[in-house]
Amino acid sequence: MVRRSTVDRSPQPATYGVGYDAGTGDLAQGETRKRPRGGSGWRGAGGRWLVWTFRVVVWVVLLIIGYRGVTAIVLNETPPSHSPAAHPTTGPVFPSDLAGAYALQFGQVYLNASPGTAAQRANDLAPFLPPGADPQLGWNGGGTLTLQSEQVVNVAVTDAHHAVVTLLARVNGKLMELGVPVYAAAGGMSISGEPAWLPAPKPAAVPAQTDLNSDTATEAVLMKQLPAFFAAYASGDQFTLGRFLEPGTSVTGLGGSVALSSVTSVTVPPGGAVRHIVATVVWEVPGQQVKGTRTGNATATLEMSYALTIVRQHGPWYIQSIAPSTQTGGQP
Repeated sequence: MVRRSTVDRSPQPATYGVGYDAGTGDLAQGETRKRPRGGSGWRGAGGRWLVWTFRVVVWVVLLIIGYRGVTAIVLNETPPSHSPAAHPTTGPVFPSDLAGAYALQFGQVYLNASPGTAAQRANDLAPFLPPGADPQLGWNGGGTLTLQSEQVVNVAVTDAHHAVVTLLARVNGKLMELGVPVYAAAGGMSISGEPAWLPAPKPAAVPAQTDLNSDTATEAVLMKQLPAFFAAYASGDQFTLGRFLEPGTSVTGLGGSVALSSVTSVTVPPGGAVRHIVATVVWEVPGQQVKGTRTGNATATLEMSYALTIVRQHGPWYIQSIAPSTQTGGQP
């Protein structure tokens, strides 16, 4: 009997028969088995706790969903809506601009009254008044009202149909305000009640002017330069105006409506190459011919003040802008 050498350590196949004898290396015929790997191997019983934990979680979720469904049915709860919030609809807006114009037209009739034209006044007021209103709207038929001028000061809106339009007017030579109630609906308008006479704005106290230092040297230069400029400004002579204006500046002029009488004063504060000055001029305003006089056209004169911005370039001063002055007495 030949004995197998113990030094034979050649690789053995991984699969053996079920009846393989480790000592002899014999393999039962027709039987095979997997060669055991290192260790005993996992049998699967150790992972059962994961399966049970997952099942418990699933049942808890299902119970919660069922509980919420039952309570929603019992309590008649409705799920929150995810539709966008509806914007509140805006109602009709009071037509302020139209009401202002409407009140102006009403004022033309209401603030003119004379016994000789009372019937005509009533006819003219009728389109503004609601049915059944006093045809003269409170006027007793005596005395005279004469409107010189009027304009809208404010429109105080109460709601979509009601507002009070305040007019600033000069009546019989005196300044006053008139509150006019206006009703608007369906594109129409009406004076909804009697107007109210209101006080005119009171005079405001202008702060006292402080004495400011002035550049007398520049004032002397400008007193020689500005008469020619204002003469061209009065006539609208663009060629002459261009000599005094800063390049790129455009001034239209007054087109001959007035003529220069004189430049009475110029006030120039100290500063650099850009100064803000005030010039006071006297204009001659041609008037209409006065009947019964030997003179022809009467000429009125008016003293006025202008705010100018001047710029010094290579020695001479040029005018950058001209506008009404907010100061009095020639103060810059």
